[in-house]
Amino acid sequence: MTKADLVELIYERVGSSKKEAGDVVEAIFDIIKESLRRGEKVKISGFGSFAVNHKRARRGRNPQTGVSITIDSRSVLSFKPSQVLKVRVGNGEKSSV
Repeated sequence: MTKADLVELIYERVGSSKKEAGDVVEAIFDIIKESLRRGEKVKISGFGSFAVNHKRARRGRNPQTGVSITIDSRSVLSFKPSQVLKVRVGNGEKSSV
């Protein structure tokens, strides 16, 4: 599913214009991105939660040469699905949303 697919589904189900549906999708994504940038956890009930985790620098190895290297510290985005989503996906249920 793409962003355009989301816009189309909102347009069909809510009955607003495609421009308004597109604006809503963009606004939601912008809010989520800004919250994550500030280091906040984003929890969407019945769907899951997004969080930024910080990995510290560590030693690694180049698999081609075997040379030891230092892997820099970095921030990674993680998603943890809610139990509701796990059950729906696991049972193959169609969402009514």
